[in-house]
Amino acid sequence: MTTSSSERGVSLGMPELPAPDYPDEVRARLEADAREIIARYPDSRSALLPLLHLVQSEEGHVTRTGMRFCADVLGLTTAEVTAVATFYTMYRRRPSGDYQVGVCTNTLCAVMGGDAIFEQLQEHLGVGNGETTDDGKVTLEHIECNAACDFAPVVMVNWEFFDNQTPDSARRLVDDLRAGRPVTPTRGAPLCTFKETARILAGFPDERPGAVEAGGSAGPASLVGLRLAKGEAGPARVVHPRGGPHQEQDRVHEPSPAEHLSSHDAPQDTSASDPSHPAGPAAEEGE
Repeated sequence: MTTSSSERGVSLGMPELPAPDYPDEVRARLEADAREIIARYPDSRSALLPLLHLVQSEEGHVTRTGMRFCADVLGLTTAEVTAVATFYTMYRRRPSGDYQVGVCTNTLCAVMGGDAIFEQLQEHLGVGNGETTDDGKVTLEHIECNAACDFAPVVMVNWEFFDNQTPDSARRLVDDLRAGRPVTPTRGAPLCTFKETARILAGFPDERPGAVEAGGSAGPASLVGLRLAKGEAGPARVVHPRGGPHQEQDRVHEPSPAEHLSSHDAPQDTSASDPSHPAGPAAEEGE
């Protein structure tokens, strides 16, 4: 049995017409912004990524009109612009919500509860991956990594961090977003809409009072290793292996550089440290 081209979703009709242009006043405003962006680069083509953010800030996603605009101001073909816009997931290709809620489902976040958060948010919001709620407020998506593994599981809203989430806290978060209640990220600048975020990513200053000063930085968990390297951390507590004898309980001492500081990998007996089982010389093959 064969299927028709229409059943397969293939159009064999007339080619798609060129994208319409922006209204004159919108195009004039975007051209002024585009000139400012292009002037930052020695090669105008390098401005394509921020320009895509610029047109995304206009309509909330990258439309055919937006890609045509980028091509016009950079002297590129629409095919060249489309190739870039479709490669990066940060550019939306269809209308989306005021708030992009991304749940990390990469390995560490997943095992710490990210998979459960994503599944429950899908059920709670009634949407699938990349879909938007009926009120146009929230677009839900899974993200491969939010680069915040030490705060797993992590949810991001318009690229601002919400750390150490649970299914319950994530549900409250999206409910607050939809209801218009104030929401404060764990780290970083105050939350703004996706269009406003896109304009900031295009390279324009965030003019909200206090927003720059509140910009994101590494949290305490991220800085532990740095403090250890600088010798700023206090004495480490060396614990015994799980299931092992608990002699000298809670002994605290300054560890040497050779000592492992992880309670998951506490020092174990080896052939080098056990006189009853010396390693001895390595035997030749066949002996």
